[in-house]
Amino acid sequence: MAYSEKVMDHFANPRNVGEMPDADGIGEVGNSKCGDIMKMYIKVEDDIITDVSFKTFGCGAAIATSSMATELVKGKPISEALQLTNKAVMEALDGLPPVKVHCSVLAEQAIKAALSDYYTKKGIDPEPIVGKATDCDECHFHN
Repeated sequence: MAYSEKVMDHFANPRNVGEMPDADGIGEVGNSKCGDIMKMYIKVEDDIITDVSFKTFGCGAAIATSSMATELVKGKPISEALQLTNKAVMEALDGLPPVKVHCSVLAEQAIKAALSDYYTKKGIDPEPIVGKATDCDECHFHN
């Protein structure tokens, strides 16, 4: 299974790693059955994601996609972060092997879960803005 140089770089030198105790939103996706668990933390000021960090339990691709996803949304308006797709994460990493595509899906879901939490904490129903929360339905890739 070949990984791109960007995947290897984000795995070996992940960006924005760690807990954020004063996060405005926290999203956790994945499950122990699947083996990959991602937790995203965001800080928001004036509808801009001013800071983002993550903690991921999983394979190298899970760490790399988490790292890249944080880079893609940091400093961006929430409206732009909501447009983040797993395809965009994969393209930014110059691709992923087919059996690792689920990692990019989790990265997209983790960002959206953190934004849902942000809106919930503000007393706003997140579903019309962020969409319905989804489960780790890509887990069938793990054998």
